[in-house]
Amino acid sequence: MRPDTPAENVDHTAEAARLERTAGLYPEDAEALLLRAAAHLELSGDRTAATKLYDRLLASDAGPSALENPSLVRALKASNLWEYGHEAEARAIIEGVRTSAPRDPAPWVIVAESLEAHDELEAAHETFTEGARLLLTDVPEPPYATHPLLYGRHRVRRMLGLAHDEWDALADTLHSMPVSLDELHDPKRVWSLGSDNPADLEAEISRLRAELGAYREALSRPFPVAMLHWPADELTELVGAYPPLAAEYPSYEEHLAAIEAALRELASSGTPNLGVVRGTVPSYEAFAASEGASPADPTLLPQYATTLAARGRAVAWPPQLGTACWCGSQRPYGECHGLGETATADR
Repeated sequence: MRPDTPAENVDHTAEAARLERTAGLYPEDAEALLLRAAAHLELSGDRTAATKLYDRLLASDAGPSALENPSLVRALKASNLWEYGHEAEARAIIEGVRTSAPRDPAPWVIVAESLEAHDELEAAHETFTEGARLLLTDVPEPPYATHPLLYGRHRVRRMLGLAHDEWDALADTLHSMPVSLDELHDPKRVWSLGSDNPADLEAEISRLRAELGAYREALSRPFPVAMLHWPADELTELVGAYPPLAAEYPSYEEHLAAIEAALRELASSGTPNLGVVRGTVPSYEAFAASEGASPADPTLLPQYATTLAARGRAVAWPPQLGTACWCGSQRPYGECHGLGETATADR
């Protein structure tokens, strides 16, 4: 599904089936693809089928098929189960997710929001706080992926009538929409929907538009504009096997420099959601075969990059402060290709 396709125009059942077929073709990406398929099944109302997909993923979590993020799968399963009457099982899974203390913020957000949606506000607050304490203590700059933890915690604390603390203040500073978090999370704002005062209604529409903008921004991020990166050994093999591509890649150093330069240029022009995908020769050859094209055709390279990004293989650019550079050097980005960076990418 294209990220800009209106939800009402999507056949969620058909899209889920397409993603399942794609997962069969690309088993290395099965986790990301089947999670998206399960989401479409939930949207279609077939929550039982979605649970079966989550169970299928969890059953594969062993040996070479180990999941990258089993806590995320369990959290999504719990949230889905609670929505169609399996509260006891959902609560047990949620408790298991909290006990496992995942280092990824997504499972914390999902289980906390599930508790919040069922009016378990105290438990939701505890869950948001546990996740924030685990992932943000002594962190100089909260990574983008942790922002929903702070926003969700802020929202629940407003509903509980609690005074702002340091993390609430941090959430306020991270929030970039024109309407403040306090307004968005005001428990009384729904009252304005019943008002006869046009000014109240206009203010509510403004708040809702700002909230919708935040959701659209979050939804757009998994679909980055991605640059194709070949590790040194893969590039050597690629050019050796397909000499016409040598004109695209004069040397490995020039290849890396060209990627960074292109990303900075895109960022400076205002292009959001930039990323880097890592190519391999076997994967590229399989892609070329699926397209009925020759791997030596340079016009195939951007299509290959786009396909990898659509399969969830992109790494966001620029990397978070202090994290390793996208090129694989294991050095911090700021000491490698980010040295002297002046471009600003939308994070």
